[in-house]
Amino acid sequence: MGDGILDEAYERLHRTGPEYEGWLSNHGPMAVEALARHGYPQHVHRWLDDYLTRLDELPRGLRPIDDWRAALGDPKRAGDWLAYFDRQLREHPWRDVLGTWWPRLLPGIAAGATHGVIRVGHAVRALDTNDANPRRLTELGQALGYWAARWQPVPGTDRLFDRATPDRAGTVDARGPDTADLDVAAALAGLPRIDDQTGGIRERLGQLPGVPHWEAAVAALRPARTPAEAERGLTALVHRAGLDYLRFGHAAPVMLVHAVTAPTAVLRTLPALDRALWAPSLAAAWAATAAVTSVYAPTDGITPPTLTAATPAEVFARAARNGDAHVVKLADAVLDAYAATGDERLLAAAGYAGQMI
Repeated sequence: MGDGILDEAYERLHRTGPEYEGWLSNHGPMAVEALARHGYPQHVHRWLDDYLTRLDELPRGLRPIDDWRAALGDPKRAGDWLAYFDRQLREHPWRDVLGTWWPRLLPGIAAGATHGVIRVGHAVRALDTNDANPRRLTELGQALGYWAARWQPVPGTDRLFDRATPDRAGTVDARGPDTADLDVAAALAGLPRIDDQTGGIRERLGQLPGVPHWEAAVAALRPARTPAEAERGLTALVHRAGLDYLRFGHAAPVMLVHAVTAPTAVLRTLPALDRALWAPSLAAAWAATAAVTSVYAPTDGITPPTLTAATPAEVFARAARNGDAHVVKLADAVLDAYAATGDERLLAAAGYAGQMI
């Protein structure tokens, strides 16, 4: 991994804001981390030279964050949130800050079309290899600040989070119609769709409360009973979402990437968290993937396309040549899923995205 190059890239990116053109997410920190991670540091600065031209400056703050609940989900306070987390990470160990804020932010996992949690996942992975690096601590702070500023719940998931949150005895409510093993594939197959698949993600998510059986469908995946089961559930969720991209990706090639990359980010963050947070983490990741699927995927999928076979190394090489941030991040995610499952079908997803995006 090109550690020095990644730190140089972070230094360049940390002068820019988490969004540009009003609401588009800054993908730079996520893409450069993936490029460096997979052995393409030579691409990083050249990629940034072009990408930086579209970004906005770092937002200025209005006033310090004092009542965090009132400021949560207020994009006008983005500069305040960035300053808040910068200070927190200067004063406290990063795992302590993450452990405090992860359960507060999880219910708002739809933030920035799930880019808040995705950026945090990349930042945590970078810190795993160098956890005292000030540029990487800054990146985690900016990722958490972005998530807090854009905090947005998935409608109809209150009960899902209530059941997945451990009680004082450390247990979760895993009762319900599904008391057998977690069946992610069946839960995904049972998701309804919104009628009007037009507009941005905020407008689409706003339709979910009126979709018949939405709340029942999102509750169909029961909470994990143990941390180990939560980890297995997340692995299965990324796996199945990657395969579903081959069936549904043609309908929304960019947005359906997030059905894969959001749970991947959560899965990557688990080792840095208290194990009591793993079951709620699965619930949040499931809520994100379910919502993105329901608002962007068609009801009927297509036969997965036939693509030229590629090794994992070739998959990422093609993504790096393509250069689109979503293609790079999807390749990064499906390579993790392939390493965990050995399912070679996953390797086609990044190539398919590269053809469409």
